[in-house]
Amino acid sequence: MAPEKPNPAIRFLPSLADFAFLMPVLFLFAGMDGTKTLLGDGDTGWHIRTGEWILSHGRVPHEDLFSFTKSGQPWFAWEWLWDVAFAWLHQHWGLAAVALGSLVVISLMSVLLFRLTCRKSGNPLMAMMVTFLAVAGSSIHFLARPHLFTLLLFVIFYFLLERVKESGSHKLLILLPALTVVWTNLHGGFFVGIALTGLYAAGELAGGLVEERQRAWRPALARARPYLLAAVGCLAASLAGPYGWRLHVHIFEYLTDSFQREHIMEMLPISFQNPAARYFEIMLLAGAAAAFWHLRRKRYTECFVLLFWGHLGLIASRNIPLFGIAAAPALALALAEWLQTLEEAPVAGWLRRGARSINALAASVKGMEEIPRLHVLSVAALALIAAMFYAPSPPPAFRAVFDGKAFPAKALASLGGPAAQGRIFTSDQWGDFLIYNFYPRNRVFIDGRSDFYGSKFVQHYLDIVNVKYCWQRLLDDYGVDTVLLQADAPLAGALKESSRWHVVYDDGAAIVFRTGNRAENPQVSAVTDGGKARDRKVTASEPRDRTITKTTT
Repeated sequence: MAPEKPNPAIRFLPSLADFAFLMPVLFLFAGMDGTKTLLGDGDTGWHIRTGEWILSHGRVPHEDLFSFTKSGQPWFAWEWLWDVAFAWLHQHWGLAAVALGSLVVISLMSVLLFRLTCRKSGNPLMAMMVTFLAVAGSSIHFLARPHLFTLLLFVIFYFLLERVKESGSHKLLILLPALTVVWTNLHGGFFVGIALTGLYAAGELAGGLVEERQRAWRPALARARPYLLAAVGCLAASLAGPYGWRLHVHIFEYLTDSFQREHIMEMLPISFQNPAARYFEIMLLAGAAAAFWHLRRKRYTECFVLLFWGHLGLIASRNIPLFGIAAAPALALALAEWLQTLEEAPVAGWLRRGARSINALAASVKGMEEIPRLHVLSVAALALIAAMFYAPSPPPAFRAVFDGKAFPAKALASLGGPAAQGRIFTSDQWGDFLIYNFYPRNRVFIDGRSDFYGSKFVQHYLDIVNVKYCWQRLLDDYGVDTVLLQADAPLAGALKESSRWHVVYDDGAAIVFRTGNRAENPQVSAVTDGGKARDRKVTASEPRDRTITKTTT
């Protein structure tokens, strides 16, 4: 008897995949600040201007475009492909298109991770729960920057490697080097795909090394060889870019620079007091238990993946999204097997019945999920979000602008507007914002390209913001004639006490100083209390900046 065909109307109903696709949307617009979160990092600004320069000149830059402090110095625009794609979106449809495009990348990452996790575990309920934790942990980096493509391509690599392991056919491995070519030119995180491929090889080798029978390492080596060759092929493919092997040397030097690791927030461990760390902590603890479970069952690949990415997540917050993605499939598999074991375990009857009910529900949902869908809900939601972005008066969460509370939008006019002149000192995040608004008419002291500026220059920057004894000399050495700061910055107090600097603008949030005669630079102020509530002491700076955070006194 032929199986009954499902009702065609089911194809129009939402599936768990739709909810996985829309999960980042819910995080952004229900639990976070929406578009302000996506545009919460000033780096987006200089990436867009880089892409516009490439579109205009028809080549990738090899020298600095944006600073007056290191003008003409060698520079690697290592994310040039993202820059070009999103600059094109920006030219045609503005910042809203940049935000919408970034949201689509995040949502694709989420739904592909759910598909991978569901396939690995066979339990869509556990897959959805673990995907939720992974996406929630990744939300700390929901920023319109090139790294989002590393998250997406990491999932795609993972999906292909799992298909190869599951099927025993190595044909899909040929796709990895091709993807690496694209990945290398989108974002410098391409090496994590190579590392993941290497872990699959290590897992196969470990299986042979611990086998009791003699010469078990030979078949293990045969199983590992395709993965090793794929990893080598990916490494060779990563040379296919405008900078060749020089990019690899540059990335290695940058990631191994202890000064950079100690002063860039993304390279520092996350504080577990941070509310966003709760999801990472849950996955870390559950992942440790899952690693032990897989080790007992001689699944060395799953064990290596959990331990390797868990370690990286602990030493740098920028690795937490990668850990969430890497841990999700192995953790979901362990959870599904724990539920199966619980059905027959010598525990309270209500626990066995609960596990049996969850497994029965998961089997029913799995049958529904296997019916092909048209994903009408996902398409309609994206269309609605796009309409909100481009509405004549969009709600605050859908306004595609850099947040006026985080960036000195009101102070721009005091700097000369689009025709701004002078050498302006400001923070790296605000330097990014100035590049977006003033380039090519004006250049900045520093911006978010910490790999370009290097540790020596960054130390000079920190000496200035921390009001070290040499702060005035350093400003003189770099020819700075204008300073833009947060109104409560320690350096603002020192500049107020200096006879060489005069306030020309103060709105209570941002303050602008210039050198020269007071009569030539009249003050424009938006402060209503005369600054009485402001602390003018020179104190240690707080870690406000998103890029360079750890300061010294």
